[in-house]
Amino acid sequence: MKYVDVAIQFIGASGIPKMDVVGTADPYFIAKLDDRVKYVSTVQVNTLSPVWNEYWKIKNVPTTARLSVEVMDKDDGTITDDIVGTFSTTMSPGPKEFAIESPSLRRNRGTFWLKIESTPSTGTKPEMRPYIFDGPIRFSRHYSPTVGRLTNLDDARLYSTWKMFLRGVRLFFSDDEKQHWNRDYKAAQTIFQGPASIAVRSTIQAGHRMLYARTTSNGFGVINEPKDVMTLLHGGSAGTPHAHRVKPAVYTYVLAVDDDSFRFSETGAAFFVDFASKHALHANCAEAVRYSGEFHPRPACGWAAFSDATPDDQVGWELVIDNNSGTYSPSPLLLPNLKELLEYNFPGFGICAYDHNDPRLSESRDACRAYALAHRGVRQEELQPHTHGEESLAHNASVHAPDASVHSELAGRMA
Repeated sequence: MKYVDVAIQFIGASGIPKMDVVGTADPYFIAKLDDRVKYVSTVQVNTLSPVWNEYWKIKNVPTTARLSVEVMDKDDGTITDDIVGTFSTTMSPGPKEFAIESPSLRRNRGTFWLKIESTPSTGTKPEMRPYIFDGPIRFSRHYSPTVGRLTNLDDARLYSTWKMFLRGVRLFFSDDEKQHWNRDYKAAQTIFQGPASIAVRSTIQAGHRMLYARTTSNGFGVINEPKDVMTLLHGGSAGTPHAHRVKPAVYTYVLAVDDDSFRFSETGAAFFVDFASKHALHANCAEAVRYSGEFHPRPACGWAAFSDATPDDQVGWELVIDNNSGTYSPSPLLLPNLKELLEYNFPGFGICAYDHNDPRLSESRDACRAYALAHRGVRQEELQPHTHGEESLAHNASVHAPDASVHSELAGRMA
């Protein structure tokens, strides 16, 4: 079998039917290659002629592969979105035009344009690692459903989650290199073991759906160069002096198995406190992840020696990442793999990967938090959050999960 490296340009569509009673449609699409890799586009708001002009690059694709595209209409506030129509094609190169067909009535629901470029695979053994995502590095920012109901802190950034798609994850983590949930960790046992665990997982999964819901208000972006990463790590409320500075903050992350996405949020978000595991929340209660832990940015000189008098663009920046996750307890032997993956995706950043027991990690993390307290107006309760009567995500999730009364009681036990 022959393999190619492909670059697919999703150009746009026209003639999409009006799907909503109010307005027109909020179209997006889901593209799949042989059900092995998936691409989800941005949502184009209130239009029947969306223009995406988005790119998707995949290495080591069999020439026999088929691309399937499902065009959707985003409905905020509902569990499922409307299907506009579908089409599929081969990997033959060149510009293409397709009729979007209704899956049930086989009616034409508009026209879709895309372009495929392909070159022979550059890998030595492409059959060993097919369907490798190769960019661009895209991210989405999801705003918490509890924002607007907070009583003590109105910081949308602190109450947000990010999902980022890194290049070449399976070049550095093989399919059998997965971190199973830690059977010796009590909180993980609560989630994955015993008859009560079903209700616990249901509540956590409801929370995950809220945190990572795709809505028309999501923020989207692409990482092309180091300054894009710095912009992503900017902190502070809009209009404050530090809104456009790299924020000294610690983030909780997972590298997911199901879609190889890098998911993270600020560790200090108060609505997380009722959950047995933040990592299970980000992982949607997956029994295994590729890796998990925490990370924080720092100037190369360290936060202790840094001064805000120095502009961020005149500083060398590092990402300090670890395996500090009791739920999945990732092997420290894979820290070099994690370091190489991030260096591959973020050239220009120094990557420091530390085991959770390494004293250099605690020293760097403490300096990061101390700088935030002393120079950025961060309050101590943000670093050691408690809800203070706020409506927590766990409570909100329990209401939206089956058997809400049972799950609410369980969520209270986990607090």
